Amino acid sequence: MSEKVFLNDKIIDNEKANLSVTDSGFLYGAGLFETMRSYNGKVFSLDDHLDRLFFSANALSIKIDNERKFISDSIYNLLDANSLTDARLRLTVSSGSMSLSQENKQATMLITATQLQPYPKEYYEKGVLVTLCPYRQNTNDPTCGHKTTSYFSRMLALQNAHQKGAAEALWFTTDNKLAEGCVSNVFLVKDSKVFTPPLYTPVLAGIARKTICKLAMSNTIELVEKDLNINDVIGADEIFLTNVIMQVMPVVQVEQHVVNKGIVGETTKLLIDKYNELVGNKPLNNE
Repeated sequence: MSEKVFLNDKIIDNEKANLSVTDSGFLYGAGLFETMRSYNGKVFSLDDHLDRLFFSANALSIKIDNERKFISDSIYNLLDANSLTDARLRLTVSSGSMSLSQENKQATMLITATQLQPYPKEYYEKGVLVTLCPYRQNTNDPTCGHKTTSYFSRMLALQNAHQKGAAEALWFTTDNKLAEGCVSNVFLVKDSKVFTPPLYTPVLAGIARKTICKLAMSNTIELVEKDLNINDVIGADEIFLTNVIMQVMPVVQVEQHVVNKGIVGETTKLLIDKYNELVGNKPLNNE
């Protein structure tokens, strides 16, 4: 069966999907996207994804022609069309054609849904290596904190990390504050407290990040949002990363520095299990 995608206003075969050569997302990266995950046919935190999408669209003057319900219905219709229940989804919106006047512009909306390919099980059992990104996040960049389609620098940094055998690379700001991973938010554990950079750093308001903040507080784990630096990273008892595809990913090594003797920490294990319970997966300890 041919893979189906949703483009603008209907579901079509993947090979029949076409974008305008004047589309602003293609030419200039003037667009936004949301990566989502469905479990047993239900998209995790869909409302939060749409909240973030519309917030960023308003902040960056990217027009979205469709109502939330239409987008939500389209996502679920696409899952059905592809006979998927556990899936990786991507919703992409661009400002549309650059050849049209501002008042006549129509946004381009593309939704894709593919079978979920999870990270290797051993990543969660043994932890992963991360590198320090050689690039810097500019706090004056108006797109910082937004999930824009201008993602080349992130993909380049992630490719460099993969070439070194690492799963991720940690970004710092131009004033040397810990920010985030290329495709993830970062958390540190010190003395049983969980620390993460505040949104004003700026970092992406990750959906899994929000989930972990709630899970920490509901399990009497003290959560602190504060400015962090490389010394906090090196001094951490535990480190983990989050996004909706990886969920909670333990880090046991940063460059040559070994975290927690190379063993996944207890607080990280607890949050992995609580996240799995929330989404209906088996807890790590029961696998």
